[in-house]
Amino acid sequence: MIELVSDLGGGKTTFVRGLARGLRSADRVASPTFTISKVYQAADKQLHHFDFYRLHEAGIIADELAEVVDDPQNITVVEWGDIVQNVLPAKRLTITIHRTGDDSRDIMVHYPDALHYLVEAMQR
Repeated sequence: MIELVSDLGGGKTTFVRGLARGLRSADRVASPTFTISKVYQAADKQLHHFDFYRLHEAGIIADELAEVVDDPQNITVVEWGDIVQNVLPAKRLTITIHRTGDDSRDIMVHYPDALHYLVEAMQR
């Protein structure tokens, strides 16, 4: 589960394009701003891309999101996730993109308890 945080034009959909390419998806990635969600086939997984920018309340789409988030065969990416915070898992990768120029960005990555997981992995 990945939550993307950025202003308009920050590069969220561009990030998803790169993610899909890295997952070997041949699908054309486009912003789901008007459709709310899109699904891309990516090798042995599906990439679910949600954009809640145009919604004032999540409604039934929150149920759809809840279904795909828990499936280990899915990689789920959410843009403008403020209205579905109650559906998003506490342990999710949050990537904040700050636009610093036309062609430059600062990216901050946050994962709860990341240090704990790193130490645990090193002990194995």
